[in-house]
Amino acid sequence: MSGRARSAFRRWRGNRPFWGGSLLALGGAEILLTEKAPLKVIMHIGIQGLAGYLLPTVMLLCGLLVLFNPAQRLFYSLVGILVSLGTWLTSNLGGFLIGLLLGAAGSCLAFGWLPDQEPRRRVLRRRRSASPTADSAAS
Repeated sequence: MSGRARSAFRRWRGNRPFWGGSLLALGGAEILLTEKAPLKVIMHIGIQGLAGYLLPTVMLLCGLLVLFNPAQRLFYSLVGILVSLGTWLTSNLGGFLIGLLLGAAGSCLAFGWLPDQEPRRRVLRRRRSASPTADSAAS
């Protein structure tokens, strides 16, 4: 990746809850991949079988919507956590617990993300540079 593309991606990633949306989408994709029943069997079983595919699809969509529409991240993260917890009953124990945990962690990260926050590295550097002067003034 060139330097210009990398800096553009970093800027794009910094303006949205990237890791929260990515984990939520990854959890939904993992649960979808662990589903083994073919579509004919799902249609024969009825709505309970369809929920096994519907909830992870909603998780995947919520993760993508968090990434591409961060203004509505609170709503999408709340729907994402509810659907993630619902997969425990409908989709092989939430994709054998892996997809459930990924979805729950991603939803929590997306919910807690604050826009226009100063990057942490600068705050830590400022605190480290301010610490020696504060220590010498206290002595």
